Amino acid sequence: MNPPVTAAQIGSQTPGSRQEVSDILTLSFDDNRLLSLLCGEHDENLAVLEHRLGVDITPRGNRLAVRGTDSGRNAARDVLMALYNRARRGLDITKGEVEGAIRMREAQETNVPGGAVRTRRKLVMPRTPTQGAYIEAIRKHELVFGIGPAGTGKTYTAVALAVRALKNKEVRRLVLTRPAVEAGENLGFLPGDMKEKLDPYLQPLYDALRDMIPAERLALYLENKTIEIAPLAFMRGRTLDNAFVILDEAQNTTPAQIKMFLTRMGRNARFIITGDPSQRDLPRKVPSGLPEALRIIDRIPGIARVDLNERDVVRHPLVRKIIAAYDRLDQSRTSDAAEVSAEPQESAPSEPHS
Repeated sequence: MNPPVTAAQIGSQTPGSRQEVSDILTLSFDDNRLLSLLCGEHDENLAVLEHRLGVDITPRGNRLAVRGTDSGRNAARDVLMALYNRARRGLDITKGEVEGAIRMREAQETNVPGGAVRTRRKLVMPRTPTQGAYIEAIRKHELVFGIGPAGTGKTYTAVALAVRALKNKEVRRLVLTRPAVEAGENLGFLPGDMKEKLDPYLQPLYDALRDMIPAERLALYLENKTIEIAPLAFMRGRTLDNAFVILDEAQNTTPAQIKMFLTRMGRNARFIITGDPSQRDLPRKVPSGLPEALRIIDRIPGIARVDLNERDVVRHPLVRKIIAAYDRLDQSRTSDAAEVSAEPQESAPSEPHS
């Protein structure tokens, strides 16, 4: 069988030259339909590659001619082949996927770990080096903190790894929990029993599971408690053995709540805590337990922490820019507050001595 992608290089580098010569690398593809998906509408995916890698890419039938420096051509070849293989698996190729493939190629050059997570229904791929490091941390550690803004895949990736652990019989059950802070004291005014009142606040966890487990199987797992989704308050007094446990939105825990959760860990348990310190919903005078927990775990070996940022956002590109803008605003406010506190206070004039 012929390989799906073949490459031929035209031209050579001048012997002894310190500069890279602009040669042409020709890539041949065995499926024109997949090649069209790879190029994108009006070759928009190729335009992203050209801009990011400093190369020129020209489609010619079932071939792509890549012109540029040695490093640029090699990077373009690796990214194009990765994306083409993605298309062969029936997965979408958007501009966001192209950006992610470029970042993963850059990560390989610096030996940043990464890898895909295959569940029963989906293949979850890290799109950034830090997401790859997050997956690696969860694989190697029993307690992991994933810290970062919304849209960085903290919870979704953790759920994917939890589903895989359940499928591989590494654990007997999954427990997904989050503090129902948004409900506050309004629960008594909501219609229905306790489950019906709380389910809307746990919906993001249900959504992630529905993406990975067939509906009938998921319903069975929820019924027999193989998978449990519950508010954090329901964890009190329990010991969670043989379980993969995820605490989502940990910035909305109090110090007492997060301590309670961390001490629920039983034998053969895996705990993942995700949170975004900038999105706390607690009352103003109630401190978040997440910052305190992060300070404490720094002194405990065997616990991993991975910090994601706006570069890891996998939602609409505008979300990344919005998060960066808010971060700059927060930094400006912190700086202004520090300047105000550093200003010398004028002392009241002293009374003349009589």
